[in-house]
Amino acid sequence: MSDFRLKKQGFIIWMMIMATSIAVPGQDAQWLGPDRNGVYPDTGLLKEWPEEGPAIIFATPGLGKGFSSAVATKERIYATGTKDTLEYLTCLDHSGNILWQKSYGRCWNKSFPEARCTPTVEGERIYVLTGMDHLVCFHALTGAEIWSVDIHKEYGSNWDMFGVSESILLVDDKVIVTPAGETTTVIALDKMTGKLVWKSESLHAHRSNMSPIAIDHAGKKYIIAAIQTHLVGVDASDGKILWTYHYNFLDKNGDNVTIFTNSPNYRDSCLWISNGWDVKSVMLRIAPDGKSVTEEYADHTFDNQNHGVVLVDSCLYGSNFTGRNSGKWICLNWKTGEITWIADFYNKGPIIAADGMLYIYEEKGGNMALVKADPKEFKITSTFKVSKGTGPYWAHPSIYYGMLLVRHGDYLVSYNVRE
Repeated sequence: MSDFRLKKQGFIIWMMIMATSIAVPGQDAQWLGPDRNGVYPDTGLLKEWPEEGPAIIFATPGLGKGFSSAVATKERIYATGTKDTLEYLTCLDHSGNILWQKSYGRCWNKSFPEARCTPTVEGERIYVLTGMDHLVCFHALTGAEIWSVDIHKEYGSNWDMFGVSESILLVDDKVIVTPAGETTTVIALDKMTGKLVWKSESLHAHRSNMSPIAIDHAGKKYIIAAIQTHLVGVDASDGKILWTYHYNFLDKNGDNVTIFTNSPNYRDSCLWISNGWDVKSVMLRIAPDGKSVTEEYADHTFDNQNHGVVLVDSCLYGSNFTGRNSGKWICLNWKTGEITWIADFYNKGPIIAADGMLYIYEEKGGNMALVKADPKEFKITSTFKVSKGTGPYWAHPSIYYGMLLVRHGDYLVSYNVRE
């Protein structure tokens, strides 16, 4: 074999090895899991925990303060946090060692400045958005910046009292952002370059605090986004606004009555929206052509504040709002709107689901419970208390590769929940 052929073969083998070693395989990592609905696909998980709680894999401080969730790929974990006036993206290995931290812009400087954007990872790219609307795409392994866009400067975003709380949505080759404002409502950027693909018309509104979702409805893809007062249906191909639904009514001073935070749940042409503060929750049906919505039913008991609701089989599970610092846990039949149980567990708080179980996490004391997803009864199988970190327990837990990732304040704790 000639020297040239030997060198060529060696180069090909080297490239194959490098491609294997630098890939970031695994499920898509983003806000509320791969389907953006709080239901994680991991199986073979514990149905009961030891009395002291599941084994701690690591407890790592130094992320900066935040209410965002941690996400993971097969070999890396990512979380955002605020230090002084800047937001940082932290990359850790599965043992909790910090590999790098990169600042990606100034944090929100008024109410609740803590980082609220959960990173979105696809392949070798990771996307984050500051509380001041600065969008950055990083290389997921090295932390090198690939591109960035000042959404506020370029597209005139219009904030409410909490600034920006959005976690980035990817739809095919597009990055979806909802700046609102006087020039547009929703925009799509090329995910590789940050260049504008389309922008919708302006509804002359302020931002909500909701992260958008993508749905497949009647064979077509749509984006469900929100402004301060309305839920919005958008054609994913060109950004055309197809319908709006007036949900949040402002008071006489122009302030929120409820805070639009929860990403809606979708199934069988219907959307469930709920946002607490004694405001009704609503089931909306999307027309077959995707151009309008109608109310199926409303509920005044299951008003989830900002902690999310999960749909498991035929039921919705989550907490309701009975006061600023109180709430109960609820199960509601998706099709009929019937509430099948109401239960007490300390207080309201975040919820996720995996492998037929609910992970409920009350916001005041950090108590977490493992509950079977059963529409007939509320049955706790195990509990433990999250002791690391400070501040409210608002960050949604997440589950990746058998790890229960709990972010609290400056800390990230990983628990082993594999059977």
